[in-house]
Amino acid sequence: MMKIRVVSSKKEIDELNRNEQMIHLAFRASNTDIFRLLQSCPRLRAIQVPSSYYKTMSNAGQMFLEMQGVEIIEGDVWGHRKDIDEYYTVDDKVIERINNLQSEGINVDEIAGRVSRESKLSPAMVKYMIKLAA
Repeated sequence: MMKIRVVSSKKEIDELNRNEQMIHLAFRASNTDIFRLLQSCPRLRAIQVPSSYYKTMSNAGQMFLEMQGVEIIEGDVWGHRKDIDEYYTVDDKVIERINNLQSEGINVDEIAGRVSRESKLSPAMVKYMIKLAA
């Protein structure tokens, strides 16, 4: 099971658990917000941002994250209700599906396309999960 912490406002950054490794930003974060996020979560490995933000994210912000070893993933968390749970959980069945497709020798792009359609995860997130499993 994979858990993604959904952060929907700047106010939440300072309240995050220091051990968070994957975060979805549901708001348009400034470079200052990104810096605060990295200070609050030193173990952060990936940040997922909606497509609209990903396309307009500053080069400086992207470069800074990459230098810190944090991957930027384009995508969204469809159907998640923050009022019920602050985490979006990727079901074990999705991870099993990825593993099964890999064992069949299917290429990464095809796996990302199939699993994305089946699970509503973004293709970029599926590719990241494949990379983590390798």
